[in-house]
Amino acid sequence: MHCRIMGAPVEDGAGRKGCEMGPSALRVAGLVEALRELGHTVDDLGTLASTPIPAFHPNSRLKSLPEIAGWTATIAEAAYRASDDALPFFLGGDHSISAGTLAGMARRAAECGRPLFVLWLDAHTDFHTLDSSTSGNLHGVPLAYATGQPGFAGHFPPLENRVEPTRVCAFGVRSIDPAERTAIEKAGVTLHDMRAIDEHGIGPLLRNFLGRVGLENGLLHVSLDVDFLDPSIAPAVGTTVPGGATFREAHLVMEMLHDSGRVSSLDLVELNPFLDERGRTATLMVDLVASLMGRRIMDRPTRSY
Repeated sequence: MHCRIMGAPVEDGAGRKGCEMGPSALRVAGLVEALRELGHTVDDLGTLASTPIPAFHPNSRLKSLPEIAGWTATIAEAAYRASDDALPFFLGGDHSISAGTLAGMARRAAECGRPLFVLWLDAHTDFHTLDSSTSGNLHGVPLAYATGQPGFAGHFPPLENRVEPTRVCAFGVRSIDPAERTAIEKAGVTLHDMRAIDEHGIGPLLRNFLGRVGLENGLLHVSLDVDFLDPSIAPAVGTTVPGGATFREAHLVMEMLHDSGRVSSLDLVELNPFLDERGRTATLMVDLVASLMGRRIMDRPTRSY
């Protein structure tokens, strides 16, 4: 597999500093080496830079709107270009980068004549609009933007192609605001919260979604937020929510994604090395990518922390 890696050191969308160091931490933790050991060709395209786009919105709580608008435009174009005959990895940065990655991948999918599906691995749904956001942190809006929800026109870059919300699965959610829940139900997003995972198990729920992707011959964008994982195994995130995916649950997700052969792009977001413990979260994220890209249980190194 030909893989392309790029860093998007965005922290303007989060509520605290540190995410801009995420791409460097993932590289230091051995992401490129892990992919090459599995036989993949890897091009590291370096780190993106952006210029703010003038933007104003009457919601006075919104933070860094010009900066995030600029990053969205830059990342969307970079994602589109990097996805030409390769599997791109987007290293965040906070989850606001996915406004750009999804916009770029939706454009690529439309050009290929194939639908784009999204697996959103996150404690949160990030389905606020610019009007509904109360925190003002724009890492809470990318999925709403990319699915074409109202209120972004004139403030964010125009979408060439939106992601159909019925082709989105938010998986592992355990923190959702009332406005988001209402919007998600109206839009038709599939939502599997941790209650559903506890009751039914990861395997059947994910298998059903992957079956839909296969039936439509879709491309699949996976967006992995550190807070999808339980903070006991992944502390390096500014939005910890107890009760997340365990080590084995997270690896099972990645192994099933590998077996499906459907993944066409990947976000790794919200890693804040300043909050990490001797790099354990960055190392776990690299190990999860390795599972996604074909590492088997018997191949895993024994680690001593």
